[in-house]
Amino acid sequence: MNTSQKQSNIRTRFAPSPTGYIHIGNLRSAIFPYLLAKQKGGTFILRIEDTDQNRFIKGATELIIETLDWLGIDADEGVMMKDKKLYEAGDYGPYTQTERKDIYIEWAKKLIAKGRAYADPYTSEELQAFREADQKNKRAFLYRNYRPLVPPEWKLGMPLRFKQTDLKDWQWHDEVMGDLSAGKEALDDFILIKSDGLPTYNFAHIIDDYTMKCSYVTRGVEYISSTPNYLSLYEALEIERPKLVSLPHIMAPSGNKKLGKRDGAKSAIEYRDDGILPEAMLNFLACLGWNDGTEQEIFSKQELIEKFSLDRISRSGARFDEAKLIWLNGQWIRILTPSDLEKRVEKFWGEEAFDPAISEGYRRKVLALVQDRLKTLSDLPMLSSYFFKDPEINLDMIFHDKKLKTYSENQLANLLQAAVAKLGALNDWDPSKIQDALNELLTETSEKPMVLFSLIRLAVSFAPFSPALNDTLALLGRDRTLFRLNQTATAIEND
Repeated sequence: MNTSQKQSNIRTRFAPSPTGYIHIGNLRSAIFPYLLAKQKGGTFILRIEDTDQNRFIKGATELIIETLDWLGIDADEGVMMKDKKLYEAGDYGPYTQTERKDIYIEWAKKLIAKGRAYADPYTSEELQAFREADQKNKRAFLYRNYRPLVPPEWKLGMPLRFKQTDLKDWQWHDEVMGDLSAGKEALDDFILIKSDGLPTYNFAHIIDDYTMKCSYVTRGVEYISSTPNYLSLYEALEIERPKLVSLPHIMAPSGNKKLGKRDGAKSAIEYRDDGILPEAMLNFLACLGWNDGTEQEIFSKQELIEKFSLDRISRSGARFDEAKLIWLNGQWIRILTPSDLEKRVEKFWGEEAFDPAISEGYRRKVLALVQDRLKTLSDLPMLSSYFFKDPEINLDMIFHDKKLKTYSENQLANLLQAAVAKLGALNDWDPSKIQDALNELLTETSEKPMVLFSLIRLAVSFAPFSPALNDTLALLGRDRTLFRLNQTATAIEND
C-alpha cells in the first residue's frame, strides 16, 4: 500500500456531549482532528456521546452541529442535520451512543466470558465506608482492594466493572506529550456499564473508536491519568489501540487555571451573534496552542489544513485572550470583499439604515467607509448611525474629551464657527478639497490636528470612533455637515 492510500485511511472524530453549548475549549477539540483528517485526505466523524442522561439538554445536538457548520467544520460521517432535522450518514453507525446500547452489552459480555468483568454488588454507602477506611489509614482508595471474592451473576440494572488481572507498569507514546509512563497504582477496577444499562465514557469511547475505525483519538490532557486503564482495556479486548493525542487546556486570561464559563468565555454562537466572523474564530482557536513555526498570524482554513501538524502543538496550556480574537476579527473584516461584507452585516445595521429615504447605494458607501474601523460586525450601528440620521447632541463627549476638556466653551464654539466658514466656502465637496480646507484651518487657528479634527468629528457624529474625517464629511454632504457644526456650536454657546 502506498503512502497516499495509507493517509486516506486516517479517521478522526469529535465526540461532544449534548449538555449545552460548545465551550471554546471543546470547540478546539473539534478543529484539530478536523484539520488532521482534511490534510491527509481522511475522514472526520461527528459522534454524539449522550450516555450521561442526567445532563442531557434537548436541542444541544442541533446547537453543536449549527456551531460546527458556522465554522465550516463539516463532518464526513456521523450525526448530521438538514432542514433542522437530525440524521446519520456512514457505515459504522449508529453514531449516537444511546442508540448503541446493544453493541456495548455485546462487548461487555466478551469481557465477562474472559473473566475480565464482574458485577459490582456494593451499595453507595458501602463504597463510602471503604473510602473512609482508606482515608483513615492514609492510603489511596482503590476499588480492586475490595473486589468481592464471589461476585453475583451480572444482570442489567447492576453496575459492571472491569477486572484488572495483570498489574503492571505501562509505557505509551502520545502524539503531543511524547513518551509517557505510569505505575501499577494507576490501575483500578472501573465501571463499564452503569446501573441504568448505559456505558461509562471510559468504556463506550474505547468501543466506539475501535468499531468506527478511528486511527487518531484526540482528548484533553485530563485523561492522561486514565490512559493506563484504557490500555488495560485495549489489551483485554485484544484490539489495536489508535494513536493518542492529548490536548493541553485552554487557560483562563489570568493564565493560572483552566478556562471556564466564570472566566467570561462565551459559546461560539454568542460570539457569532456579537459579530465575530467564523474565519476569525477558526483562525483564533487553531492557533491556541499551535503554530506553524513562523510569525504568520492570519490563516485561512485552507492554509490551516495545509500547515497543521501534531508536532507543532504546544505541550503547555494556551491562554485565552479575547483581545487577540477581536484583533483577528478586525483583520478578517478588512479582507472581506465589499459584496461579501454586505451580506454578512445585513442583520447588524441599525434601523435607521433602512429608512425608505436611504438608498442601497448610499448604504454601500457607508459600509465601504467604515469597513476598516470595524472590530466586530456588531460595531456597525455605532460607527454608522450618524450617516443616516442626525445624532443626539451630547456635549459631555466634547467637554470630557481629554484633548478638548481644557478649552473654554467660547473657544470651542469659535473653532466650530471657523470650521463652518472655511468648509462652507468650498466649491467642490470632495475628500481631497475637504482635507485641503481642514489643513488650511489648522494654520489659521494655530491648533493641533488632534484638537481641531477631534472637535469637528465629535460635532458631526457624536460617536466614539469614525473613519477619516475628510471622507466622513464628504459622505455626509455639505448641507448636513454645516448644519451639524452650526447646531453643535449653538448648543455649546447656550450651555
